[in-house]
Amino acid sequence: MAFTLYSLLQAALLIVNAVAVLHEERFLRHVGWGSDQGIGGFGEEPGIKAQLTNLIRSVRTVMRVPLIAVNSITIVLLLLFG
Repeated sequence: MAFTLYSLLQAALLIVNAVAVLHEERFLRHVGWGSDQGIGGFGEEPGIKAQLTNLIRSVRTVMRVPLIAVNSITIVLLLLFG
């Protein structure tokens, strides 16, 4: 498989799909990344764990509908052009 722009975009799509399917109660809480794990005090900088948890939650919330469309387009392109 050649390293093309399409394969790079497809790899990014797979990574975003992987982040989007992470479920907080079933997976993230068992590894210590639940929403109640990274609560800091007022005025404190959030740690890297809290920032990644917020990123995962944001990707799940914002990218739900666009991921359906992009995945459908990718499947159609793969069916048409192999």
